[in-house]
Amino acid sequence: MTKYLISFPSAAMVLSDDDLQAASVASRAVVQEAKDAGVWVFGGGIDESIPPVMVDGDGTVRKGTYPQTAQLDGGYCVLELPSYDSALEWAAKLAVACRCAQEVRAFHYDPAS
Repeated sequence: MTKYLISFPSAAMVLSDDDLQAASVASRAVVQEAKDAGVWVFGGGIDESIPPVMVDGDGTVRKGTYPQTAQLDGGYCVLELPSYDSALEWAAKLAVACRCAQEVRAFHYDPAS
């Protein structure tokens, strides 16, 4: 089976406090559904209070990140699913729960995992 990344940027969730609470409850229900279905691999939100750093090949740590990922934030989950269509179905459930569009990307298949 293939692993899929389903995600959204923080800016996509523009919700009132009440709607945010409802989205939180609804998204936790979808996460539980994915766990119960045995497709959940990992998920969480980026802690935007901790700035990203780069770790070079020699172990040197420096502030910053790749320019194209400087705005990496929001929520992410990885699901292991039998098909792309299944990934789209789970993304739709998350979009409804989170009240914002979800991006779907497939990881390269690794037969060793």
